[in-house]
Amino acid sequence: MKIGLFVPCYIDAFFPKTGVATLELLEKFGQDVDYPMDQTCCGQPMANSGCNRDAAAAEALFVRNFAQYDAIVMPSGSCAHHVRDNFDAIPQTDEVRHVRRNTYELVEFLHDVLNVRDFPWAEFPHKVGLHNSCGTLRALRTASMSELGETPFSKPMDLLSRVKGISFATPKRPDECCGFGGTFCVTEEAVSARMGLDKVRDHHTAGAEYIVSADSSCMMHQQGCAERAGVPIRFIHIAEILNGTRE
Repeated sequence: MKIGLFVPCYIDAFFPKTGVATLELLEKFGQDVDYPMDQTCCGQPMANSGCNRDAAAAEALFVRNFAQYDAIVMPSGSCAHHVRDNFDAIPQTDEVRHVRRNTYELVEFLHDVLNVRDFPWAEFPHKVGLHNSCGTLRALRTASMSELGETPFSKPMDLLSRVKGISFATPKRPDECCGFGGTFCVTEEAVSARMGLDKVRDHHTAGAEYIVSADSSCMMHQQGCAERAGVPIRFIHIAEILNGTRE
């Protein structure tokens, strides 16, 4: 399988270790991975703001970069959700449909496509709280939603539970949005900041040393809220733990 690795623009700018960990992790499982050098943004920020036509150029570039691959993998649930479910600012050619159909968030690719169940190099002797972003939880369905009363499941928890030494803290409201929401944190700053602070305090009260997530954007927002309020908790992307980061 030939994989095209997409590293979202905000991860490239602020969390390059997450992109490197994703590449190394895929290669540890014997995957043939390319990183197209012309990639930029998937267009999600414009589309989420209602500026769908402004997203067209970014979407077209994404398709030119990734149409040749069997699978497109990225360490971001929200970007995977955008490409798969909302990539409609450009005409729906065969290439566009191929890209949409074969785009995966990293956790679901490891769990559902590669059927990975063992990370022999991974050890993380810390208590972590798992944050499922709204994109991964309610769009990609990588975990069950408590509001539906369905049988509990969690793909990221399935993978993390295979890491040596790791333990888990469970917040009282695990499904609640952290308040990031892309441009929501800009247009509704006060509400967003309070939601983020509630989230990190919930994890900290439950005993978490770290908040781990498949979405760096949510963690970037929560980290800012924690640092401003003096909540002593750290943040790490799930790709880094599965790749063997110990910290």
